[in-house]
Amino acid sequence: MSRGGNLRNPCLTMHQPWASLLVYGIKRIEGRSWPAPLRGRLWIHAAGKVPDLATIKAMEDFYREIYAVNGITDLKFPEHYPVSRLLGCVEVVGCLKCEELVCWDEVPEGVRLEGQTDFCWLCGQPQRLLVPFEMRGFQGVYNLEKRIYEAAVRGLCPVECPLPVKFPLPDPSDPFSLRPGSLASYFSGSKGSENERSQSLNAAIAGARAAATQFSKKGQSNLKSDVQNIPSTGESKNNRVQEVETKGQFDLPDGRFQWGNRYKYVERKSLMGDEANIIENNRSPNGDFNQKSGAPSKIFAMAVKGLRQE
Repeated sequence: MSRGGNLRNPCLTMHQPWASLLVYGIKRIEGRSWPAPLRGRLWIHAAGKVPDLATIKAMEDFYREIYAVNGITDLKFPEHYPVSRLLGCVEVVGCLKCEELVCWDEVPEGVRLEGQTDFCWLCGQPQRLLVPFEMRGFQGVYNLEKRIYEAAVRGLCPVECPLPVKFPLPDPSDPFSLRPGSLASYFSGSKGSENERSQSLNAAIAGARAAATQFSKKGQSNLKSDVQNIPSTGESKNNRVQEVETKGQFDLPDGRFQWGNRYKYVERKSLMGDEANIIENNRSPNGDFNQKSGAPSKIFAMAVKGLRQE
């Protein structure tokens, strides 16, 4: 895989079942603690970790509930959640802060309910591979090799989404206008009401949050079984990791954004030219998060705990 130069055929490695749910058009929002560094086609690759049944059930229950809010009750989930495979692609049309998405009345309520993270990548036009390609993944957003891209693009099949969504641009003349902070002036700052949510919907949201927590402790760097780590040779000497407060404007490939929070970033001159790659900074105090055999049952315990706290 090529990670140098421009991102001509960008790809993102994701854990299952989230990867397949995105490619099948069920998942519309890809949640991250860092903003989307691109617009346009994004290839989706499934990491090597086999999802446990409890995680699959938690996420399928979550999507059943949020689609039911918009009257969709006949969701067809993937029959399989393959791992270590290139699954297909989606179009990233923008990125918003969570507080913007949850108050955006121009999209269905079910989409707003998907806003559970700091940054929400807005995805649409999914296409899946009829025959997923076996391949390894990398951390962050990386380029597909030319030979893999040329083979994959010929095997794409359009997906019929359960509820197609069009994300309107704040500025129709600017394809990059859906960016963090772009909708802040439209809202008074009030979040969507949680009082109207049913008990089953609240339980599904809590279960989905708990399912994602098993990976968020280490962020994207927990893709151990399938993601190739950055080499420790000459490349690492050019990588500077530092924490900055982006009070001003911060350059990304798709435009200039403004934030006021702290994020860790890696300046990878040997990988991405002079561009900075935002990385997740939700690290656990003790480092690695090792999932033990009893971890699936923790999903439901955490969900119940979350409901009690609410």
